[in-house]
Amino acid sequence: MELSLWTYEGPPHVGAMRIASAMRDVHYVLHAPQGDTYADLLFTMIERRNTRPPVTYTTFQARDLGGDTASLFKEAAREACARFKPQALLVGASCTAELIQDDPGGLARALGLDVPVIALELPSYQRKENWGAAETFYQLVRTFAVEASKATPENRTPENPPSCNLLGPASLGFRHRDDVREITDLLTRLGVRVNVTAPLGASPADLSRLGNADFNIVLYPEIAGPAARYLEKRFGQKSVHSIPVGVTGTRAFIEEVLQVAGLPAIDAEALGRACGLRLPWYSRSVDSTYLTGKRVFIFGDATHAIAAARVASREFGFTVVGLGSYSREQARDVREAASSYGLTALITDDHLDVESAIEALQPELVLGTQMERHIAKRQGIGCAVISAPVHVQDFPARYSPQMGFEGANVLFDTWVHPLMMGLEEHLLAMFREDFEFHPDAQPSHLGAAAPVAVVAAQPEPTPAETGWALEAERELRRIPIFVRGKARRNTESFARERGLSLITVETLYDAKAHFAR
Repeated sequence: MELSLWTYEGPPHVGAMRIASAMRDVHYVLHAPQGDTYADLLFTMIERRNTRPPVTYTTFQARDLGGDTASLFKEAAREACARFKPQALLVGASCTAELIQDDPGGLARALGLDVPVIALELPSYQRKENWGAAETFYQLVRTFAVEASKATPENRTPENPPSCNLLGPASLGFRHRDDVREITDLLTRLGVRVNVTAPLGASPADLSRLGNADFNIVLYPEIAGPAARYLEKRFGQKSVHSIPVGVTGTRAFIEEVLQVAGLPAIDAEALGRACGLRLPWYSRSVDSTYLTGKRVFIFGDATHAIAAARVASREFGFTVVGLGSYSREQARDVREAASSYGLTALITDDHLDVESAIEALQPELVLGTQMERHIAKRQGIGCAVISAPVHVQDFPARYSPQMGFEGANVLFDTWVHPLMMGLEEHLLAMFREDFEFHPDAQPSHLGAAAPVAVVAAQPEPTPAETGWALEAERELRRIPIFVRGKARRNTESFARERGLSLITVETLYDAKAHFAR
């Protein structure tokens, strides 16, 4: 573990909190010092929750370390059960409390509480947040899921259609709430009933009904992978692994669902039109011609990064120049996906490595997390967020899924708009001295009678510290803003290699010819 300004994943107990916060009638007693209660802010501030997470902290202080911290935990566990009356009690330790080795699981079991106790052994110094969420969900499923009789295909009726479980959506997930709504609606159109959605919105009693479903849909493998494998092994439930992101992903998802459910094939293209799919219009538009081949760098959790690369390459016509993930548990899948684009995957949890990669590749669009948004902004590159970790603006009040046909529409808007804004800024800069676009120009809607603004002389650009001549700086401003940074860096590199102390217009065009070869 190391200190960092930013981190893609918190410690595993934060993952456990994401599961507890997503579910109903579950409470988490966390043995933690006073400073580890910061995690509440992740849910109340970032996710815009109107209630605190269902977590009780022991909040021991430094002076308590010389006494009996175990008694503090036992008292907190008793009070939590008496006050909240949960159907299940999760107990565990934060990364700091793990060092004092009080064994929360053993302490809670010794209390003889009248509620199932699930002890979470989350190695804070070897694992991280997504693993903690997956392990917590797995332990809950393993504790509460029971086998039930299911209808056979011969006994299917419209009143008793094939059913599935939606697994993986959780608190602090990127658009999980809206994805569940979109995919549930899509499954209804396919004639498939959702038996249980978990962990989001589920209770331990709901988990006991997981065995009733015919199959499972793994929406987010980082969280639901271990639980789905357990259900398949115990109940023989097959799993749908296609991720319905983008048009091609959604169609592949539909095909796999119908096959696993034993339902006849349908016209997925007609279904897309019925669902209001607009993305195919893009491929026939002028925007498509302008944006085809744009170089894109992608980084995020494995599920969203792999899906985004597929959509960017096959549906938008972008060129994927970089692909990576912080999800080490799914690193093999990311590497396989990257190799299909002729790339070497960037597997790291250090944002500085990602920043260096973006700076070296100089893409025209970055698809990433909130960290990549800040990195791209500093480098003057357009960016769209596709994955957690995210900030408050990525929990919109409006309906904005990433999955399904409506999700494809959302991707079109959020990915294309940064590039179009880059073009708009370039055009405004190009015509900045025009009388209609000058900052002091009178608004055109006031009509001809409005006083004519006096156009002030534009100040001359000052020579840059890097040794640019004034004429070269003016010429550089004619280059579109979304590639201007790359042109500047390439030209400066070209000049350094040739020992040039001053970059002139001729140097700029010589560098352009050199890098165009």
